[in-house]
Amino acid sequence: MEIKLKTDSRKVKPGDTFIAIRNVERDGHDYIESAIKNGASKIICEEGNYDVETVIVPDTRAYLKDYLYQNYYPEFKDMNLIGVTGTNGKTTICYMIYQMLEMLNHPASYMGTIGFYYHHHYLNMVNTTPDVDVLYDYFLKAKEAGCKTMVMEVSSHALAKDRIHGLEFDEVAFTNLTQDHLDYHKTMENYAKAKQLLFKKTRNNKIAIINGDDPHAHYFMLDHNCNEIISDHQGDLVIDEIKFTHLGTYFSFDYQGNHYQTKIQMVGRYNVYNYLTALLLIHHLGYRIEDILALNDRLKAPSGRMELIEYHQNGIFVDFAHTPDAVKNVLESAKEFKKGRIMTVMGCGGDRDPLKRPIMGEIASEGSDFVVITSDNPRSEDPNKIIDDIVKGLKHENYMIEPDRKKAIVKAMDMLEKDDILLVLGKGHENYQITSTGKHHYSDQEEIQKYIDQHEGNA
Repeated sequence: MEIKLKTDSRKVKPGDTFIAIRNVERDGHDYIESAIKNGASKIICEEGNYDVETVIVPDTRAYLKDYLYQNYYPEFKDMNLIGVTGTNGKTTICYMIYQMLEMLNHPASYMGTIGFYYHHHYLNMVNTTPDVDVLYDYFLKAKEAGCKTMVMEVSSHALAKDRIHGLEFDEVAFTNLTQDHLDYHKTMENYAKAKQLLFKKTRNNKIAIINGDDPHAHYFMLDHNCNEIISDHQGDLVIDEIKFTHLGTYFSFDYQGNHYQTKIQMVGRYNVYNYLTALLLIHHLGYRIEDILALNDRLKAPSGRMELIEYHQNGIFVDFAHTPDAVKNVLESAKEFKKGRIMTVMGCGGDRDPLKRPIMGEIASEGSDFVVITSDNPRSEDPNKIIDDIVKGLKHENYMIEPDRKKAIVKAMDMLEKDDILLVLGKGHENYQITSTGKHHYSDQEEIQKYIDQHEGNA
């Protein structure tokens, strides 16, 4: 089934209806003539008169949401819907759930930062949570592919802007809340309340999995009858002993009177929380804990989430960490299994919350033996201005500046000695760099591999 109501004039086919939506960057009314040229037989807008059937409404965005809900939600409302929110961990949790459900022969779909996966199919995505028309289209694709469950990352922007209009979730989860997006939300309380909205969009015998060790957990305990708390000291699921290596993490936990031991091929204490959140969400779909644990040898982290690249006696980890807490978590994880030094390459995005830049710089400097500070999607900002913000007030001189990210990686790898760890942070799965001249192909993994290929065989 294809949605015949289009918001992008370029996607209009003969017989479609085009609805003009006003956004921050562009006004859909400016593209009405283009839509008509592409075959639109009907226009829905807030003003104007055109050569095809024209319907004037007071708010096209509100009209679109109601239209989609009334006409298409019934087509997929019987799918299990799982939503995960929080500053960090959403992608890892959701992608793990997708993988494990598929391993359990449960056709599933995943929507989030690294794309849209639906029962062996894949589509690239622009936003973590897409606009409502794209969202509904993806649900229909998943339904047609035979998917029984959709698991999706739900961003604070999507919740604040009601991009998930009409959706009701069977299971929800909260990972953590740390400083991010304050350029939009202004305060941490506003940020928390935006995330909290997910827990109000639930149905039936809802299940809520909450990281009880996060100081903001109380914002999400809206219905104590449905909550399950993960904690390392007191909760429904209690994390016991954890042992770290650079190739994986061994840990044990207690749940409902039973003791379990397992290993995941991921590193970091935070990935233990991520894994257990995924495990509980799947368990509440009707699967035994033992059957879920048996999948761990085949379970993989998403691309760019502490992704290991081995080079001689060095472990190089590529990670998407782009918030203060995420950088701190990665560094603390590396300390758990390091033998030599910790070297870090990091930067901060342009046109985003500038308040976190000096915080991230200080965390990187404090937690690393040496830092190469570079660019990370500077967008319209001057990369040197962003770097100035990062180094402002640094207490240590254990860093160097190299605005060119390719050169920064080369310089960091040139400094590696036996058993050193190199963390390349900020871009993760991204295969592009956004600058004032546009979006250009770029990959941390490719640059690291180029260096290895050129130096292979050298001690």
